[in-house]
Amino acid sequence: MDVLLPVLKSHPGPSVLVCSLLFRVVHRLLQRLPVPKVVRESEFHWWKWRNLSVSMVHSLLTGTWALTCVVVWPETLSNIHSYHTPLSYLLVCVSTGYFVQDAGDIILTGHARGSWEFLLHHALVIWCFLYSLYTQLYVAGAVIALFVEVNSVTLHLRLMLKLAGAQSTSLYRNNKFINILTYIPFRLGTQFYLTWYIIHNYSWLDHGRYFLISMMVMNVMILIYFYRLLRADFFTWRKSSVRQNGTHNNNSKKFLSD
Repeated sequence: MDVLLPVLKSHPGPSVLVCSLLFRVVHRLLQRLPVPKVVRESEFHWWKWRNLSVSMVHSLLTGTWALTCVVVWPETLSNIHSYHTPLSYLLVCVSTGYFVQDAGDIILTGHARGSWEFLLHHALVIWCFLYSLYTQLYVAGAVIALFVEVNSVTLHLRLMLKLAGAQSTSLYRNNKFINILTYIPFRLGTQFYLTWYIIHNYSWLDHGRYFLISMMVMNVMILIYFYRLLRADFFTWRKSSVRQNGTHNNNSKKFLSD
């Protein structure tokens, strides 16, 4: 790691591209795994399944990695502006590579219009993470931001189960509760902590205005999605509406559906 870190810091852009290519290799390898028959019946659902599979790998990897960094180096939580370790810097590099790969996959496969919310989120994350990699500032903040990936594991599983038509299974029912339990601390809690930190230290932070605006945009996005998540999984009137419409979700070309 002591040998690798100077290379990463000297060439953050190429390092991100290498990580992006590695996630593309993962994408290829995951295509060899079996896919539910119902998913294969729709070209869009098959692409969405593959995309979510790579996202699941990223979430499992980076969510665990981010938590480990904070447990081993607690200063990550308190010194968001300037503290980082070789492993935390590498984590941000790896994660940025994933977001570049995922944005490219969405755009190049022609699904940009239906996935504009994802692309907006990815653009904000990529810009903030690249700023951290090039300036070596806010790396700890990027690590904390990756706490959301703990919740992304259950979010991705939820979407994959819906694609497979498994909403009536016990796995889906259990996952929807775990999803909410992880959404509140790891997604809402993380976003609001970072927002509080920026506001509390705004007077001396580098480019504090940009990061505050970015956080506010993402805060609005996650609150809207939280409402949509509750509406879809817990509001009984919504469930009745979906049943009456029959294939409402299955016909949608929108990536970020309820």
